[in-house]
Amino acid sequence: MNATLILVIVASYFGVLMLISHFTSKNRSDETFFTGDRKSPWFLVSFGMVGAALSGVTFVSIPGMVGNNNFYFFQFILGNVVGFVFITFVLIPLYYKLKLVSIYGYLKERFGIKTYKTGSLFFLVSQSFGAALRLLLAAKILQFALFDTYHIPFFLSVIIILVLVWLYSNKSGIKTIVWTDTLQTTFLILGAVVTIYSITTSLHLSFADSIHEVVNHKYFKVFNWDNKSGNNFYKQFISGILIAIAMIGLDQNMMQKTLTCKNLWDAQKNTLVYSLILAITQFLFLGLGVLLYVYAKEQGISLPVDANGTFLNTDTLFPNLALNYLGQIAGISFLIGIIAASFSSVDSALTALTTSFTYDFLDISHKSSKEKKILKNRVLFGFSTVVFIIIMVFSNSRGDVISLIFKVAGYTYGPLLGLYLFGMFSKINVKDVWVPVICVLAPLVTYGLSVYFKTTHNFDFGFVSIAVNALLTGFGLILVKKAK
Repeated sequence: MNATLILVIVASYFGVLMLISHFTSKNRSDETFFTGDRKSPWFLVSFGMVGAALSGVTFVSIPGMVGNNNFYFFQFILGNVVGFVFITFVLIPLYYKLKLVSIYGYLKERFGIKTYKTGSLFFLVSQSFGAALRLLLAAKILQFALFDTYHIPFFLSVIIILVLVWLYSNKSGIKTIVWTDTLQTTFLILGAVVTIYSITTSLHLSFADSIHEVVNHKYFKVFNWDNKSGNNFYKQFISGILIAIAMIGLDQNMMQKTLTCKNLWDAQKNTLVYSLILAITQFLFLGLGVLLYVYAKEQGISLPVDANGTFLNTDTLFPNLALNYLGQIAGISFLIGIIAASFSSVDSALTALTTSFTYDFLDISHKSSKEKKILKNRVLFGFSTVVFIIIMVFSNSRGDVISLIFKVAGYTYGPLLGLYLFGMFSKINVKDVWVPVICVLAPLVTYGLSVYFKTTHNFDFGFVSIAVNALLTGFGLILVKKAK
């Protein structure tokens, strides 16, 4: 694709985001950046959250991973659906009852100040890595498609993206993001649909033929019953439940949008509809993955593999075909989709990180309007810098990013999951001062166990490491319970 055309597309898209920011920034209050004044329409929040959850990782990684993992990821998606039911009817009523801005305020109520700070800190670490890894993938694609043409180095490309995000999100924060995420979700899904249409047209497949091609393909294997495999059904399903609870229900990024809804029932409708749209969209991307591999084979496009026949750099499959083989319309739709995904994932993450840190560590609620604005801008800049550093550290990583994100989540969200489940389903009081130690030891022990079982028994924990982590956290809390 022509670099000038790409530049025009990026500039036009950013102009639309700035226009949305202008209108949503009118009549803003001190709390608008953090709560959206709790006036967001639930259906708008629901649809927009899909884009933030999917990001460029789903847009690129899920189609690519089909070549090595078949449809096994759908087992994980089924678990997500169950996890969302728990979020809807257990967690959200709790957050609304306590009238929380930062959801980690619950830990202060239940355990104490040390646990509260620890839970928030684990979120900050988790979200910083998650946001950086999601943006890394999108930044690499934009580097290949646009910035390389103008000889702009990768580090400067990342800075440009972060500055653009800051320009449209810093004034009204979550209020603006609720609206921009809706636009970004639309373009993200549209990019997948247009690509599917381009492939089926090129291969002369009707809609029925396309479905037949997918469901009869060798990659259409949904269930894995091998107990030692990381893709085993029970491991994927259980981890799907727990990771949904942890990465959505215990994540300030996602719950901050939900808490902008007018009331509890609107927030619950938002979550249920969001979970349905998310599951359908993820299944759509898995089907797209099969069609991409079919197209590559039919066109004689060679894909790099290792000595065992495993596909390498599967995250490059979709961008390579969309930008170089499927025509200009598919290329443009893909590019808009990845731009939407990159902005959608990082803007809400930075807003959530800023909210959590300012409320949980700086106690911003008691500051004056001027102090709030200064602190908010400083913290937002600080986390933008943290995200930039993480991206540069992982800039040479290979493989599908989505697997890396969920592996990291198993260690960083595990203690959070353990804390909340222990707090909600037991009446045991613990010695607050020991909680930080337990939350650090639990993931370290989990990692040690995972290496031991993998090397001695060829047993892969897979994504279920989050369950082991949470259980160890709960066990540690029992050890430091207060005497009656």
